Amino acid sequence: MTTSQLPTFLTRLFRPFTTSTRLSLNPSDTTTPQSLPANAQKATVAAGCFWGVEHLYRKHFDGKGLLDAKVGYIGGDTRSPSYRSVCSGRTGHAEALQVTFDPAQVSYRTLIEFFYKMHDPTEKNRQGGDVGTQYRSAIFTHDDEQMGVARDVTEKVQKQWWKNKTIETEIVPAGEWWDAERYHQLYLHNNPGGYECPAHYVRGFGELE
Repeated sequence: MTTSQLPTFLTRLFRPFTTSTRLSLNPSDTTTPQSLPANAQKATVAAGCFWGVEHLYRKHFDGKGLLDAKVGYIGGDTRSPSYRSVCSGRTGHAEALQVTFDPAQVSYRTLIEFFYKMHDPTEKNRQGGDVGTQYRSAIFTHDDEQMGVARDVTEKVQKQWWKNKTIETEIVPAGEWWDAERYHQLYLHNNPGGYECPAHYVRGFGELE
C-alpha cells in the first residue's frame, strides 16, 4: 500500500517522514523577538490539523498585523510532547496555532472572527477526516479581556453564522505551550500540495451585527 492509499490519519503521520521537507524558514514570514513592537500580543487557537490553520492565517493576515505564527501543542497534561505522541490522542494536547500580532493593525476580535470562518466549529473532536481530541476546536485565551472577546464572538457567530448547529469550541485559559517540531513550521509553504484538511477554507459569512 502506498502512502497515498493510507487512511487520512496514517497519511498525516507518515507524510513528514516521507516528504522532502525544506527546513529553512522564509525570513519574510517570521519576526524575531527582538524586532517585535512593545504592544505585540498573542492569540492561540486550535481548529484541526495545524498545517492548514497556519497556512490560512498567514495567507489572510500577512502584512495586515500578523507578526509571527507558529504551530505547536497546548492543553495537554504531559511535558515536551512529540507529534507522534499527540497524534496518538493520549497526551491531551490539541494541535494549535499561536500568532503574534500588532493590535494597532489587527484586533483580537478580528482574529477570532476569522477562526470561526476558516473551520467548522460544530464538529466535536474532529475536522474533516481528522478525528480525535487533538483536532478539537478551541480558543486558548491569554487574559481576561481575550476571554471576554472570545465568548462574545462565539455567542454572536452561534446566532448568526452557525445557527443551525451547535458550536463545540472550547474557550479556556492558555496553559503551557510547546512548539511543534521544526518541519511542521510553514509546512504548506515548504511543501506545496501537502495535505490540507477539506474543512479548512474561508466561509463567506457576512459581517456580524
